[in-house]
Amino acid sequence: MNSVTAHDYAWIRTSPLFALMTEWGYSLTLVRGSTPREVLDAMGAEPCGTGEGVAGLIDANQARESDDHWDESYVAGAAGVRGERGDWTLVLGFDWGLGLSEACAEGLSRGGRVVAHSKNGGKPIDLFHWFEDGELRTTFESPRWREGSTPDDLIPLLRDVGLPLSLEGEYDDSGPDVDRKAAVLALAERLTGVRVTASLLAEASYELGLVPDTFTQPKCFDAAKPQQPR
Repeated sequence: MNSVTAHDYAWIRTSPLFALMTEWGYSLTLVRGSTPREVLDAMGAEPCGTGEGVAGLIDANQARESDDHWDESYVAGAAGVRGERGDWTLVLGFDWGLGLSEACAEGLSRGGRVVAHSKNGGKPIDLFHWFEDGELRTTFESPRWREGSTPDDLIPLLRDVGLPLSLEGEYDDSGPDVDRKAAVLALAERLTGVRVTASLLAEASYELGLVPDTFTQPKCFDAAKPQQPR
């Protein structure tokens, strides 16, 4: 059984890369059951080559900005990774924490699973989402206020990764001080089996796609997806 906790993600507080991600605003999404190209297509992204490591992704975004485009389009990078029950796609975007639209994530999760976390670069907004079989199961900014079709299903895992929750999911303000962002990354690993490290993000070979402005981005593709094992 995966026993990862917030402690295993303490590296995010000393990582220059993660500091950059939080400064710019990022979303990190893990998708089971779709290839990198399928995920980018679902996002309505225009293919724009490949990028070696996060440096290639950053360069592509900076080139986009130098073209004097002032809309909310951005370049996302998608890479294949190994996780629980097979192959996953990791999608990293310096997108001000916008992430995938709910409809798109629901579509990608049909027959699979989507787990995402993000941070708004300009405001202290940290979000977490878990989608399963086309349904938003649990989402929260603070783990004390959970929403979704099964908002309490993750309480045991939230407790296991180190957050001071009661058995009923009430937050204990007198409990130990835990890095919530590190706990969210640990929770994502519990749900996907994918260990996110600075070296993984920095060295992955990304397929790049220009994601359109939020207002013109398609909700999601509706192509049939093979059912994945539960």
